Amino acid sequence: MTLTELKYIVAVARERHFGRAAEACFVSQPTLSVAIKKLEDELNVQIFERGAAEVSVTPLGEQIVAQAQRVLEQTIAIKEIAKQGRDPLAGPLRLGVIYTIGPYLLPALVKQMIETTPQMPLMLQENYTLKLIELLKQGEIDAAIMALPFPESGLMVRPLYDEPFVVALPRSHPWAGREQIDAGDLKQETMLLLGSGHCFRDHVLGVCPELMRFSQNADGIQKTFEGSSLETIRHMVASGVGITVLPKTSVPETQAPDSLLSYVPFSAPVPDRRVVLAWRKSFTRLPAIEAVAQAIARCDLPGVIPLDLPATSN
Repeated sequence: MTLTELKYIVAVARERHFGRAAEACFVSQPTLSVAIKKLEDELNVQIFERGAAEVSVTPLGEQIVAQAQRVLEQTIAIKEIAKQGRDPLAGPLRLGVIYTIGPYLLPALVKQMIETTPQMPLMLQENYTLKLIELLKQGEIDAAIMALPFPESGLMVRPLYDEPFVVALPRSHPWAGREQIDAGDLKQETMLLLGSGHCFRDHVLGVCPELMRFSQNADGIQKTFEGSSLETIRHMVASGVGITVLPKTSVPETQAPDSLLSYVPFSAPVPDRRVVLAWRKSFTRLPAIEAVAQAIARCDLPGVIPLDLPATSN
């Protein structure tokens, strides 16, 4: 039994597909398949049931995969302990960030990190919340910037800031001149949402739960439309397709005179999201986590409410 074989079975359990698991592990499918069969023969158990379309994990295999995940995490912890014996701020930090935060936070964050900890460059990866949690647990990244809530994960979580939402409208929209918009009014409008997988989509549906029935029902397509990114949705709003809800950091500080959009704040209680930094409990480079948190605190993010709260377990 080798760590490589354990990594392979965890990848197959995650992907439910030998080909995709092999791609994720950067090996050929025959190499991965032979290694897993060798491990099954050594243990004299069947870990996976091979189907034509999908691979499933046997009940006993679920226990083996869970233990393999723990072993891999502990292996990473050993490497991190060795790193901490040197300088915990020396060397790259692998940082994940969700799609609806990255474009608006990273320019300021990278600048701050270069100024304060140039010896610790950030290796950045954007992805969905659930994927970042998986990557954290597998040790593929060291920390991630995400928004609450997310499924219980056993990760350590440090709150960074609360970010209010605003309504984005075409400049010609009748509401463009309002000082505030009540969340309940949104149900009257055609709303543009991010596609499934984006946690910000769930945040918007939380603001206006009446949209849930349209977002899940093809018959309501004339009521809601989906976009692949906030910037794509912003362009759709400008073209007059509908309106949307955006996080405050995505809204420009000054509005160009020829802008096709208007941004109107919500009336109280203003909906928002809590942005957090998450990492594994076994991660030992805690000064690196603190350095990122402090750098974010120094970023100029107009409209957000900085938080100085202790880390907790999620």
